Amino acid sequence: MTDPTPIRVLVVEDDPVAADAHVLYVNRVEGFEATATAHTAAEARRALDRTPVDLILLDLNLPDGHGLALARSLRAAGHRADVIAVTSARDLAVVREGVSLGVVQYVLKPFTFATLRDRLTRYAEFRTAAGEATGQDEVDRALATLRSPAPAALPKGLSGPTLEKVTRTLQDAAPDGRTAAATADITGLSRITARRYLEHLVTTGRAARSPQYGHVGRPELIYRWLPPA
Repeated sequence: MTDPTPIRVLVVEDDPVAADAHVLYVNRVEGFEATATAHTAAEARRALDRTPVDLILLDLNLPDGHGLALARSLRAAGHRADVIAVTSARDLAVVREGVSLGVVQYVLKPFTFATLRDRLTRYAEFRTAAGEATGQDEVDRALATLRSPAPAALPKGLSGPTLEKVTRTLQDAAPDGRTAAATADITGLSRITARRYLEHLVTTGRAARSPQYGHVGRPELIYRWLPPA
């Protein structure tokens, strides 16, 4: 980064485990600093009143209101921070509404560090654009920095919503972890399907597996959520 001043980020996420992970993710990206965390819309407003930020990493599903309602109220109160929305919703009407409220990027849950790093890096590049554009091409290039390549497809047979459900189940069990059988019971999946999703999390570096001894016969595998390093 050419600017020595880090981009200040407020993480707004109701799930404490996810919030901690997002803070770690942000702080791992050069040029960014997570300066505060809020678990509700009310906490976010108080945090911004105390310390202005440049960017809000905003979960749209908060216990005391929708994230876009918070973004709207912040704009009305004069807060000018940009917003990267974090959501499991795929409603394009919500996406369109968010654009008018300063949402510059959307990140669909569950996501990896690499996904967020890409969004933050593109946002930082967008912020560095300055001066007067020489023509339409330069304007288009500046806006194009916010666009991301198509996300890598999940393995055949896996779906995003189900992966999010399994991810949440594993995060809720941290640090003890869960077996595929326990995950299947909680999520309503078959044991084989639950194991496929858990193995995908292991393959992508978001979970680890280890044998659990003490039972007759083959040891069971325990899957544990891996917080970002």
